[in-house]
Amino acid sequence: MSASARTVIRSRRSALRVFAAAALSMAAHGALQQEAFAFPEKPIRIMIPLPPGSVSDVVIRIVQPHLTEALGKPLIIEHRPGASGLIGSNAVANAEPDGHSLLLVTTTHSINSATRPSQKGLRTLQPVIMIGRNSQLFLVNPGVNARSLRELVALAKAEPQKYSYSTPGLGTQAHLLMELWSTQAGIQLKHVPYPGGPPAVRATVTGESHMTLISPLASLAQVRAGELRPLATGGAEREAELPDVPTTAEAGFPEFRANQWIGVLAPQGTPRPIIEKLNAEMQAVLKRADVREQLGKLGMMAAGGSPEEFGALIDSEIRQWTDVAGRAGIKLE
Repeated sequence: MSASARTVIRSRRSALRVFAAAALSMAAHGALQQEAFAFPEKPIRIMIPLPPGSVSDVVIRIVQPHLTEALGKPLIIEHRPGASGLIGSNAVANAEPDGHSLLLVTTTHSINSATRPSQKGLRTLQPVIMIGRNSQLFLVNPGVNARSLRELVALAKAEPQKYSYSTPGLGTQAHLLMELWSTQAGIQLKHVPYPGGPPAVRATVTGESHMTLISPLASLAQVRAGELRPLATGGAEREAELPDVPTTAEAGFPEFRANQWIGVLAPQGTPRPIIEKLNAEMQAVLKRADVREQLGKLGMMAAGGSPEEFGALIDSEIRQWTDVAGRAGIKLE
């Protein structure tokens, strides 16, 4: 056989290999498309790693009926609290990655990922969508002689370690945020952790602690009753429900932000078309005027956005909380 003939044969074999690879790729893509088209094939379980009645629970129940109708299958809410959300989170991280097991998380997820490096499964969870976000409120007991953050700082500087703040627990977002703010303000405060948001709010109402930093959903009733005095909100804009309360930037701390988000994650390996379908259907629900109104009454703004945007936020928060926890000496393992 001549050299030219051998070259022709090799070229044909190479072309056949390229064609076969392309065919396999198209077949795989078609299978994924078919899988996404068939999804969901059964009820979808969404895990909340917190007790019933939490902010996450209230929010997802606003979304639940609309998403059930859109997907054509029930959205089943399951609570599995414990270990600062790790029990429920790890259950979903180890679930079948077929889109039928999802996890509803708050900012605590980023904190756990930053402060518990041995929990590697947390970082493998795939972002689906951010459902909503809200600002945290700086609140003091009415007996505290401060009507602004600057006045509160002056009190704390005059008597270091006298003033305490309550939080929903060690290593929670409120704990790390207060550590961050007290460092920026140059003051020393005593941390008093409680088992959850409601006990932390009650502690400030009764005067067991002097102040707290928590969501409006957990505290607006007490603010309206005059049991707590709001000094600032941690968002970029003032709260619609509390238009006279300044933002932290307006109160003299332009670099400080205190926001909480709620979002949905899926197990690693969940096919991209399924992630995209879940994202698209949830986006549509969050654009509904009635859903946005209901969330707004809770002090929460409907979010949305792509999985990539949500993932970028989580990554940036993990870096931030890793730094804050390191400087504050907070170790949770």
